Amino acid sequence: MRVALPHSLGREELRRRMHEHGHEISDQFPAGMATVETEWPHEDRMNLHITAMGQQIEGGIDVGDDEVVIELDLPGMLGMMRGTIEGAVRKYGTRMLEKS
Repeated sequence: MRVALPHSLGREELRRRMHEHGHEISDQFPAGMATVETEWPHEDRMNLHITAMGQQIEGGIDVGDDEVVIELDLPGMLGMMRGTIEGAVRKYGTRMLEKS
């Protein structure tokens, strides 16, 4: 699943916000429903390792000059919920872009 969200913050500001608020991704799941691990292999890429409902989800967030791209590799069971998950990613991603 790929979700691209346009922004007008500039790469530096988006990068700053992602580094500052990236740990809040796990807050988007009900308590105890998921674990989220993040790592920054370089300044414009946050890798995501999520365990939710017993399923492993790998993905990442790429910071660009005028868009942020969120990609998640949904396993078969969660693929059936793709529309719901994509909507949640768009909603949370938009909120993240609005934080200062």
